[in-house]
Amino acid sequence: MDLGQYLNNAFPGLTLVPSLYHQWDIGIHFELGGEMYQFRDDGSLNLEKFDCVYSQALSIFNELFSDLDEIFLVTNVYRHKSDEIKQKRIKVYDRNIKNKDLKLHLKQETLPYVFDHEGADDFYTSRFSLKCCKQDFNYPLLIKAACNEDFPLKPKFSTASDYPDVFFINITKNVIFFIYDDRGCEIIATNKETIYPLYEKYGDWFDEYSREEIVKRFK
Repeated sequence: MDLGQYLNNAFPGLTLVPSLYHQWDIGIHFELGGEMYQFRDDGSLNLEKFDCVYSQALSIFNELFSDLDEIFLVTNVYRHKSDEIKQKRIKVYDRNIKNKDLKLHLKQETLPYVFDHEGADDFYTSRFSLKCCKQDFNYPLLIKAACNEDFPLKPKFSTASDYPDVFFINITKNVIFFIYDDRGCEIIATNKETIYPLYEKYGDWFDEYSREEIVKRFK
């Protein structure tokens, strides 16, 4: 089963794009880093904030993904049609897949632009997907890079202007995990019981604007 077939079967009607939480009834929206600010009073980056963000995101990932789970590692790259000839290499798979032979199975497809706004016809989505297991890729670095999108920190996927979205999809448990940046992440699932342990364990991390709705979803 390829990625498209899987999504159609497990998450019918879902568009694999940021704001997963608002598209699906079973899900949690977490805030990362709490009330800590990204900058110190002197204007320097608050690295303690980012260490907290990394730790929280990694904890959530490890709760959701076990060594035995089958995973789709999916990357959306949003490109302008004028850039089709000079496509840049993305640093998601080249540097972070431990099994180099596995990269031969990396699939790429060109899709319509996934965002609805004026001028959308001038863009398209280049989607990469790789079926793998947790031990096949360097997930701590991928998680850090997803959190570092807006800041001059390493690791990074690319420049800010064409930063990709990376989705971790647990095929075994039917769960999708997406970190949109250092501010937070989204989890959706086909079964409430699958992510209920996260609801119980990390309630203090709920996005405050979504807290009331999250609680209603799990009643």
